[in-house]
Amino acid sequence: MTFANENTQLRPLDLLRRFHWGYGVALSAIVAALVFLRPEGADTTWRALGSLVKWTPFILEGFVLNLVMSFLSMGLATILGIGLGLLQVGKIAVVRRPAVFVTHLFRNSPWLVILFIVMYFFPFEVEFSNGKVVSIPGWIPATLAFSLPVMANISEIVRGSINSIPSAQWESAASLALTRGQTLRNVILPQCVKRSIPPWMNWYAMLTLATPMASILGVQEAVGNAQAAMEAAGARPELLIPFYGFLLLLFFVYIYPIAILTHRLERKYGFAS
Repeated sequence: MTFANENTQLRPLDLLRRFHWGYGVALSAIVAALVFLRPEGADTTWRALGSLVKWTPFILEGFVLNLVMSFLSMGLATILGIGLGLLQVGKIAVVRRPAVFVTHLFRNSPWLVILFIVMYFFPFEVEFSNGKVVSIPGWIPATLAFSLPVMANISEIVRGSINSIPSAQWESAASLALTRGQTLRNVILPQCVKRSIPPWMNWYAMLTLATPMASILGVQEAVGNAQAAMEAAGARPELLIPFYGFLLLLFFVYIYPIAILTHRLERKYGFAS
């Protein structure tokens, strides 16, 4: 595998030049067409847009919760995934095999099923010895649930990155009398970082796009707030496309630059054609 020139710099202006703004414009045009080319008439459309403008701060407040869940879940998944990946490449079978099982279990389970199971077993409130009861908001167990499948996939990223390092690296470290732990820490893992960043970013994007599933269980994130806003505005059918179109644009504007940056990093490190 040949790496690109390490002196290549990721300059923000270069990234912006490569950003395909046409995709965003095309998506906006499609949403606008769906909003305005409707049989209900212009007056109904403008009333629906007025309702959207009124409820936009409420929807954006929910979108902030989507981002909070994605940040916390990705952080937890990264920590657990790195540990699980290291256990997968361990020499002790009694440790390695359970790690492999856990990885495959969560990698091959539906995210929604994991979400339901975690929400079912996670307590809704905690009672302290002094009698004080503290309610636990639903987004906390949802964050934990989203971290589990991502943890398993990060574990596979770590395992694959470690196994992709040529065996000569291990042999060279052994010739220097380095222990396996020292070799991993000082030789192997630093080389795995560049290999792991692009797939790590891909999984963050997928995780962020999955967070609206929490609305099914009553978490008031962007989709949940949009649904509550439409009900408060009368639950009229003409509200569906403006509100859900706005959600589509919201997630696209946040996720698409991440996809562009991921592809750029893949090209820089020689992982993409």
